[in-house]
Amino acid sequence: MSIKAIATEKAPAAIGPYSQAIKAGDFIYVSGQLPIDPATGAFASDEVKGQTRQSLTNIKAILEAEGLDMSAVVKTTVFMKDLAGFGDMNEVYAEFFKEPYPARAAFQVAALPKDALVEIEVVACAK
Repeated sequence: MSIKAIATEKAPAAIGPYSQAIKAGDFIYVSGQLPIDPATGAFASDEVKGQTRQSLTNIKAILEAEGLDMSAVVKTTVFMKDLAGFGDMNEVYAEFFKEPYPARAAFQVAALPKDALVEIEVVACAK
């Protein structure tokens, strides 16, 4: 099985020793995306909706670098600082995905890097 790193300037650079995404065989594993606007290096918003939109926009850009779109996503994991914002996150999330929706898990966590409200990772199928 071949393994290759995927990177694009249209999403924020990794802030540690990891890749934006890894393609392993037919699957692409996108690292957790914070709501960082790659043009400014800052959070796109201080609200859950805006942060969700930017995290998913970053994921979309990474997938596009490999010639894919959001329909290739088969699994998502959403990490939230506070699940009280779940409805707001879900509203924006629904703008990015169509049926059949990817499988999903969502968790409230004690903290996220840079004190983000949302971080999202995905697995996509390239075939």
